[in-house]
Amino acid sequence: MLTIEGLEVRYGVIPAVKNMNLHVEQGEIVTLIGANGAGKSTTLKTISGLVPPFKGKITFEGQDITNRKAHEIVALGISQIPEGRGIFPNLTVRENLKLGMMLRKDSKAEQNSDLEKVFDRFAILRERISQIAGTLSGGEQQMLAIGRALMARPKLLLMDEPSMGLAPLLIQRIFEIITEINATGTTVILVEQNAWMALSIAHRAYALETGEIISSGKAQDLLHDPVIKQAYLGY
Repeated sequence: MLTIEGLEVRYGVIPAVKNMNLHVEQGEIVTLIGANGAGKSTTLKTISGLVPPFKGKITFEGQDITNRKAHEIVALGISQIPEGRGIFPNLTVRENLKLGMMLRKDSKAEQNSDLEKVFDRFAILRERISQIAGTLSGGEQQMLAIGRALMARPKLLLMDEPSMGLAPLLIQRIFEIITEINATGTTVILVEQNAWMALSIAHRAYALETGEIISSGKAQDLLHDPVIKQAYLGY
């Protein structure tokens, strides 16, 4: 579904991603793990067209999207839930969700059906539909960010630190939601500081260090790899 070949991304003269090669198959959850500054978020932003690559190629469903604009990439079927949620705090829950379907050209009935699916998954958003988004709790804001991304009907969902700042019970629920979304057919690339949780639900994983992939394979294999356990899992 997605292929990255020889990707290099720089901020000025500083390399953030170096010679990255990875692939994502349709229907997978693929996680990127690594310390802060490893290049995980930069990778997602580059796929989304928010950060330009210095070199390399990104292919999605056979199309070269390396230098496509962000809104064009969304229209192709890639949505991102950014680190920090990125909701519009001065808009209502309903308005935030509507922004997620701006590029859709299908019928109002289909859009309303998808809105109902979001409310079925996140009942609290139905209760808060007219509430200003900035007044929601952290967990509710994360649910809104996920719901907004789903309203674009993505084939590939990029999730950047979805558990950040959440209470343990909410973190568990967020990871359940990720597996539920994947079970409906949406492919997921997950960037997550909670490496144990990420590896527990993913099919495959890539470990990054200072912009380079240092290990990759089945998530369960990395979960039990002594080097990965010591470096990222704390035991």
